[in-house]
Amino acid sequence: MHHLLRPVLAAGIRSFAYHDGDAPVLSGVDLALAPGTLTTVLGASGSGKTTLGRLLAGWLSPGAGGVLAGFLELAGTRLEFDGSAADPRIDPAQWGRQVGFVPQDASAVLSTVKATVAEELAFGLENAGMGRAEMRAAVEHAAGLLGLTALLERDPARLSGGQLRRLAIGCAIIACPPVLVMDEPFASLDAAGVREVEVLVRQLTGDGTAVVILSQALDAPLLDAATWIVLAEGTVGASGPPANFQQGGAMPAGILRPHGLRPHGLRPHQLQPPETPVPRRSGSTAPALELRNVTFGYRQDGQRRRRGVMRRAGQDSAAGGLPFPVLQGVDLAVHPGEVVAVTGPNGAGKSTLLRHFNGLLRPGSGSVLVQGTDIARRPVGSTAASVGMLFQHPRDQLFERTALREVGFGLDRQVGRAAAMDRATAALAAVGLEGEAQAHPSELPASRQRLLALATVLARTPAVLALDEPTVALDGGSLAVLDAAVRSAAEEGAAVVLVTHDLAYARQVAHRVLVLDGGRLAEA
Repeated sequence: MHHLLRPVLAAGIRSFAYHDGDAPVLSGVDLALAPGTLTTVLGASGSGKTTLGRLLAGWLSPGAGGVLAGFLELAGTRLEFDGSAADPRIDPAQWGRQVGFVPQDASAVLSTVKATVAEELAFGLENAGMGRAEMRAAVEHAAGLLGLTALLERDPARLSGGQLRRLAIGCAIIACPPVLVMDEPFASLDAAGVREVEVLVRQLTGDGTAVVILSQALDAPLLDAATWIVLAEGTVGASGPPANFQQGGAMPAGILRPHGLRPHGLRPHQLQPPETPVPRRSGSTAPALELRNVTFGYRQDGQRRRRGVMRRAGQDSAAGGLPFPVLQGVDLAVHPGEVVAVTGPNGAGKSTLLRHFNGLLRPGSGSVLVQGTDIARRPVGSTAASVGMLFQHPRDQLFERTALREVGFGLDRQVGRAAAMDRATAALAAVGLEGEAQAHPSELPASRQRLLALATVLARTPAVLALDEPTVALDGGSLAVLDAAVRSAAEEGAAVVLVTHDLAYARQVAHRVLVLDGGRLAEA
């Protein structure tokens, strides 16, 4: 049996601390990963699981990245660390050949210089000098495993969040490393995507790969794990097979799970419902946001390069350059105080829909009205004062040196310096970040980065609040903060539209749930 074999990757972490940290981020963490096993590391935001994953994957080097006391052992070679100048240095490239890694920010694994999904998948193989025929077969195989075959000629920049995550997994597994570490691999995936990754993990472990999944949610595929390791404040609070956790007593409160954890009844992304329904504001009948017969299509991007690794006979005759439809005759009216959820499969165009609200994208036909005014000829900056947008990736809207400066950026020009400071402070408090006002945004955990981005939107009290996959990377505590913020915004008269891949969550938080599929909106 696989679990009786010598571990392919092991770690004994007495302590690990970042150079500018006051206390260890990890302490007393030991694990050994045998070939063909699935290990799950569970922890709420700030528990240290992402740091652990980066150490295991060689993305965080002891010495350069922080001070490690303990050892890392890969393929039988043990490296001892005591924080001294004599500590060994890890070669990330060599380590990466043995350990594939999918970070929480899926885009971090992409080269950013390749024009198609196929070329991104082939990038590492090209660097390793693999022959073209073998490389093409590997790309087609990885794409088939992850449901990416139809997207091989797509520009990676135009992938949805779920498609991007599957591409990141494909890039990590295509060279068949003996160890695969994935940080929140199910985040932003629809139900079909979760099933595809679940099947992939089973196939990988069956073939002898040691797989580690880091998660703050008890997604159903994690029930296949041989071992759950629960992290709390950087140390192991409990460990053992999933059956030992049936009552959930050893789980920190922040881990997302259904009521009274029942392993055989668990379903993906089954979140705790709000205690009371989201209140609906009465009064004004005029929509705060209205889309009238909106149609939109992107240019076909897969036909512009024919020298790529996946060129096929007959493709050059395709109608390159013609737009393919994403939105087709979409009508939508959202009133002040109303919360509307838009769900649908990955790649359906949910993010594209949101980007029409503030003019980042312009419809090919039809019109978008904000507070009764057609925004067609208004600059994006002008519309942004009325439409607050939370992007799917917080990095797209965070750039300042401190959290307080981030939230207050530009507010003084709207309301004056003193009022701007008051609003920024209140917005940080509303998302539970009042104690981190002077923290650098890039040093916050992913969940707090998302809440910080939300605070930048809330501080401007927009008439329309547009949230793109706001639950991604949020643990249970952060999810409660998000729900409270949405409720408060609706009570104060904002029209809220949130996009989510999770229909169950959408039904819990919204007055109306719409499904976007095939370019059209319909009641769920």
